[in-house]
Amino acid sequence: MKGNKSYSKRLRVTKKGKIVARVPGHNHFNAKRSGGERQRRARATGLRTAMDATAKSRYLN
Repeated sequence: MKGNKSYSKRLRVTKKGKIVARVPGHNHFNAKRSGGERQRRARATGLRTAMDATAKSRYLN
């Protein structure tokens, strides 16, 4: 099965196997956001959705 490269480029796997991604929606239109919100969006966060082995193999090729 082919992996989804556009999605896999947004994710990375840590040494312990966690999947982390950038928070979406902080490339532009940030002037109205508070400083704390901009900082929160700049950090990478763990994915909240649980992926089963099939999804991991598909998206993380």
